[in-house]
Amino acid sequence: MLFVVLVAVFTGLLLVAERRQSQLGKWLTKPAASAAFVALAYQQGALQTRYGTWIFAGLVLAALGDVLLIPKAVLPFRLGILSFLLGHVAFTVAFFVRGVAFPPFEGLLVVTLVAAVFVGRWLWPHAGELKGAVVMYIAVISVMVPAALATAMREPGGPGPASPALLIAVGAVAFYLSDLSVARDRFVKEGFVNRAWGLPLYYAAEVLLALSVSHMGS
Repeated sequence: MLFVVLVAVFTGLLLVAERRQSQLGKWLTKPAASAAFVALAYQQGALQTRYGTWIFAGLVLAALGDVLLIPKAVLPFRLGILSFLLGHVAFTVAFFVRGVAFPPFEGLLVVTLVAAVFVGRWLWPHAGELKGAVVMYIAVISVMVPAALATAMREPGGPGPASPALLIAVGAVAFYLSDLSVARDRFVKEGFVNRAWGLPLYYAAEVLLALSVSHMGS
């Protein structure tokens, strides 16, 4: 698919810009990669279903967050966190609209909340005046991931290899892991290595979520 290829190409070029520390390169490639996954969701018919509409909203907010994270200033970073936080809220609503299995949602939520405690303890000494925003973000994504996994588990026999449920589950987990790379880069130890694995994982996650809207019921 054209837009999947465009995401891959611009992500590769973004990594080159990150490696060379080219701010111009980041401005040219990151918005393009993000616009491509938004366009992909639209092409897949996102706005034709309630689930797809919420996913589309989350993708748009994520794309906005991507742009806001390009500058190094504190205010854009704050706004970027807010945009991603709202994006995760939209994704979570989408998963509940699709339907979440109770259980295992409750058990999965306990697991992610325990993980959230460890992530919070890791970031807390480094977060400075952004501690509140970091805690809120961790809380929201810790609900989003189990919601994604629990909606995937609704399918009889579990998600198949080509099912939207598998795309949702893998996409949500990949998003969570990519957020850890951003957190480490911004709060713990900045370095290209964080972006080298975090950016491909992030854009893969967005592509999977965008593809999950295809053939979904309303």
